[in-house]
Amino acid sequence: MSDHLSGTRALADPAIDLTDLYAFPSPSRSGRLVLVMNVFPNARPGALFSDAASYRFRVRPASVPMGDSSSLLDVGTDEFALTCTFSIPIGPNDNGELAQRGTCVLPNGESVSLLVNDERGGEGHGVRCYAGLQLDPFFMDVAKEVETRARRQLAFVPKGTNSLEGADVLTVVVELDVARVFGAASGSVFAVAAETVTVGPYPVRLERLGRPEVKNILLSDNGVDAANKVVDLRDLYNEEDPFRLGPSYVAAYRSRLNANLVFFDGLDGKLDWTTQPDGTHPLTELLLADFLVVDVAKPYAEDSYFEIERALLEGREHATCGGRSLNDDVIDTLYTLIVNAGHGPRVSDGVDGTVPASREFPYLAPPNPEPPEPVSVPTAAAG
Repeated sequence: MSDHLSGTRALADPAIDLTDLYAFPSPSRSGRLVLVMNVFPNARPGALFSDAASYRFRVRPASVPMGDSSSLLDVGTDEFALTCTFSIPIGPNDNGELAQRGTCVLPNGESVSLLVNDERGGEGHGVRCYAGLQLDPFFMDVAKEVETRARRQLAFVPKGTNSLEGADVLTVVVELDVARVFGAASGSVFAVAAETVTVGPYPVRLERLGRPEVKNILLSDNGVDAANKVVDLRDLYNEEDPFRLGPSYVAAYRSRLNANLVFFDGLDGKLDWTTQPDGTHPLTELLLADFLVVDVAKPYAEDSYFEIERALLEGREHATCGGRSLNDDVIDTLYTLIVNAGHGPRVSDGVDGTVPASREFPYLAPPNPEPPEPVSVPTAAAG
């Protein structure tokens, strides 16, 4: 489920469990970038952020090599971090609920204060922030996706069931003026990742997130990776720096991706991707560079996920903003990419949306006051 429940640590502490990351140009205000980080799957009314964790957006300027499909995105070393922390709960308030305050520290060190669940959020110089309970914007037929991998053939149906219908999450939303916050020389193309880390002088990374479904689908155990038959790679992967994989396990990630991508390619009974003689899949290195890539100079588009990466693979200039919007059907985009490389009909899980997100701050739909009980759905097929 996107990044919901992506490892044993996430299962143990839902308040630090990153579920989704979104990055897109403001639909109504030119030059502004919207960043959304969701945590706490199946959050109930009264859910609060952890006061022992920092919730961090990491943004780096990037460039796209033109006309060279063999090159990767060029991500710089300069970084703009936006870090949100939350107080110990206080209260109760007039409604009998605990209250919580948040602080978002900007790249220049300025702090923006806010009250959790206050729709007005907090404002600083060129920045607006919100944190609180909202409807989970992610949609997917999880059971049919798991069945697809278990049966080793496409199991999606024309009218699927959204496994997250009516569920809520905690969200952190930041809208910022790029030139004012990052500087006029920062450009317009950015690599964006999110992470939760422990608070303190020696922070420990708890979860990291770039693209949706890297851990729960692309790195899942499907019994096809001969090199890794025991270890759940997701917790190891969560400890990695989003912009620099360490040397210890990168070969394991490559092995899993190479094996899984061939597996997915064959789900429709034919192969559309050509692997190298050593078994390397054309998507492996691009997917290991695991972050969203967004161009704020391009207009907002709701169906633009992986556009910049697809353009790079095809040796053309990207036409839309890339990144990921709240209403983007990323499961259809992902499955179409890995199953038929876009050379066949769109592969759909039969779920095309949920309650639409707004085009106004804070963008996510209001929370469901009576969310359903969590449904236990496996996120990985049996190996």
